[in-house]
Amino acid sequence: MRLGCLIAAWAACMSLCGAAGGATAEGETFMNEPNVRQVYSVQQAPVRPEGKGAWDGPAWKAAEVLEIKHFHKNSSDHRPDVRARLLYDAQGLYVIFKTKDRYVLSVNTAYQDSVCQDSCVEFFVQPKPDKGYFNFEINCGGTMLLTYIETPNRQDGTDRKTEPVPWDIAKNIPIFHSLPATVTPERTEPTEWIIEYFVPFSVFESCVGPLGKIPGQQWRANLYKCADKSSHPHWASWAPIGEKLSFHVPYYFGTLAFAP
Repeated sequence: MRLGCLIAAWAACMSLCGAAGGATAEGETFMNEPNVRQVYSVQQAPVRPEGKGAWDGPAWKAAEVLEIKHFHKNSSDHRPDVRARLLYDAQGLYVIFKTKDRYVLSVNTAYQDSVCQDSCVEFFVQPKPDKGYFNFEINCGGTMLLTYIETPNRQDGTDRKTEPVPWDIAKNIPIFHSLPATVTPERTEPTEWIIEYFVPFSVFESCVGPLGKIPGQQWRANLYKCADKSSHPHWASWAPIGEKLSFHVPYYFGTLAFAP
């Protein structure tokens, strides 16, 4: 689907939501946000991905490639090549990242550890305009931090309320990682690594309620790469995040458009 068609579909969707008693003002606010027209089309999976990190496998070939290439000015001179793909089916959302990296580190190994300190890829997603967003943070060793966040101020992300997603829910997210759980000492040589995972829609619904029919929906999201405590820290995003170094600013989210 062409970008113009996706934008038109997004506007039409927000108009219908307003007509059905939803928040038209919310839709108008989103249309004024800087990255709302940065659209990634999430295709339906032709076959279920195997969850084995097959970037060019039969399922993932159907997915568009998304580049995480906007590096914040506070980053070091290290510029990893980071790409991602997303697919969906009736059960949930599939996500895969491929990173060509250096200075690779993984020391956090427990659920909800501060994995952003390691070589880490992140997916922040807001399924509903009147609800909060989820942050999926996974280091190169496959350890995840997952929370649900509500913020009254989209433009600077302040006063946010963060709720850790219980392990009883998060354990339903299978994660493939091509590197071992622990990578230490830091690997300074060129290293390619892959993270792939599947998020059942029930995980989202545990916090935001029923999602309804997914085809045609528009979600807000951003994807990131970081390594806060590596020798060459950096912070990159799919949609630019502005001057402030913070991933937690929904104002800068792009749009995921679920293809019919």
